[in-house]
Amino acid sequence: MFLNEAPVLIVGDDELAVSIGRCLLLAGQAVSIYTTNHAGTLSGINELCPASDLSRLNLVSDLSGEADYAMAIAITPENLKAKKTAINFIEKNLSGYKMLAINSESIGLDELQQGTRYPGRIIGANWVLPAQTTYFLEVIFNQVNAPQLIHDFCNHARQHWKKDPYILPMGFGIRSRLMCALIREAFYLVENGYVSVEDIDRACRNDAGYYLPFAGNFRYMDLMGTYLYGLVMEEMNPDLSTGRTIPAFFTSLLENGHSGMTSGKGMYDYADGEDARWRSLSDKFNTQIRTLMEKYPFNYLYETEQTYNS
Repeated sequence: MFLNEAPVLIVGDDELAVSIGRCLLLAGQAVSIYTTNHAGTLSGINELCPASDLSRLNLVSDLSGEADYAMAIAITPENLKAKKTAINFIEKNLSGYKMLAINSESIGLDELQQGTRYPGRIIGANWVLPAQTTYFLEVIFNQVNAPQLIHDFCNHARQHWKKDPYILPMGFGIRSRLMCALIREAFYLVENGYVSVEDIDRACRNDAGYYLPFAGNFRYMDLMGTYLYGLVMEEMNPDLSTGRTIPAFFTSLLENGHSGMTSGKGMYDYADGEDARWRSLSDKFNTQIRTLMEKYPFNYLYETEQTYNS
């Protein structure tokens, strides 16, 4: 399989690119990261990777030497120009590359493939932080991609990177759509005075936060009884938000530079040092919740049968 043959190239400067590098290194993958911030990238990798894993890491700022990479992973801001620039850069410097996986939450894969040299080798791959502890990997493809390419990539991610990938054949992702639907209703409830930001978070954490790591929405509906949801949705759906704009209170946050913990203010206020503390707690929690999820696999009946039959 081609991913075992050579290093994986990661192109990106942000925290997610670093986290993907950690994930692959911890899985034993040789990794090259193209970055303009060598010191910051190395510092981020050093936080979790043992020294022995760093022997498989190569930080590069020039691809003119062109190593034989198994694939490229591009992490860019969510706009078409940035993604096209990254694809053009990789195609220019890596002639004949085997696969390019680029993150894309809202832009269709066909639009990213358009005008490229090797459209069939470009797929979408969305990750979440921290990549080294979460199971999440969203794989996006379309009719231009060879099924074997997707099969090989998902198998490698599952067997070596400890991911539980799901594949989307229509060329666009679903994670952000699901999240935006929830956030839209939460915004509506806050904006119209039904509930506070704090109580929205309590409702999400103390209900869905318990069952989603175990089952997911649809299996949980089966567990509780789907007829209950049918009755509730028939009554409630007409009243759910169909808003198409961002509410004023949230727009005001953005306009004033209140971008979250790093700025000291977002939906909540944060004191100096709280950002680092929350990130440390989040890393610890993600490690613990993954350990718990491993005890209750998504397809636990299948896993049990496989164990008994092996």
